[in-house]
Amino acid sequence: MYTFVFDKDKDLSWKAGQYGLFSIKHKKIKKGTKPFSLSSAPAEDAVRITTKIAGEPSEFKQALLEMERGTKIGMSGPLGPFYLKDRGPALFVAGGMGITPFRSIIKQLHLTGTGAGMSVRLLYLDGEKSYIYRSELGEKAGDSPISVSYLASRDELYGEIDEYAALHEDGKYFVAGPRSLVDAVSVYLQTKKVPKRNIAKDAFFGY
Repeated sequence: MYTFVFDKDKDLSWKAGQYGLFSIKHKKIKKGTKPFSLSSAPAEDAVRITTKIAGEPSEFKQALLEMERGTKIGMSGPLGPFYLKDRGPALFVAGGMGITPFRSIIKQLHLTGTGAGMSVRLLYLDGEKSYIYRSELGEKAGDSPISVSYLASRDELYGEIDEYAALHEDGKYFVAGPRSLVDAVSVYLQTKKVPKRNIAKDAFFGY
């Protein structure tokens, strides 16, 4: 897992959970623009993107690895409706790298103190049990209303969703991760009579 940190332009702002379109500037590649969730909170003085890079990275990820200190990257946006719109109860469902927008949201709630009095729960599913940001999320859960469960199977995930849905009739649901997971959880929520308007989705693609 790699996190790339860039200086934030003084005029740049975003809502925690949104994404940007990032463009490679230091070399020419075929597909030089890709979407990434901003893993940093607006209250932090930096722009962060976090991604997994395996043994044979794509051309885009190879270009990220080749950046040196001071290298510039382009960003369009911010984009997307994946952010908290009210202070009602919310359930976050993250699959693997889908944790990145939630890191931004939770960090923002923590830094600004706006999470006080809110009921927010995070279900973090990772079959590999790597759970990036675990130590950081653990700290936030300790001194805020945010509770975190670390899960390794969809059966565990669905069980937790059932418990939450039984307690919160009109809760909001935010689901981020691989498209297969996002689609499956969305369908599952609808079988539990959760209205589509209460489900926000952020599907990740590999590249």
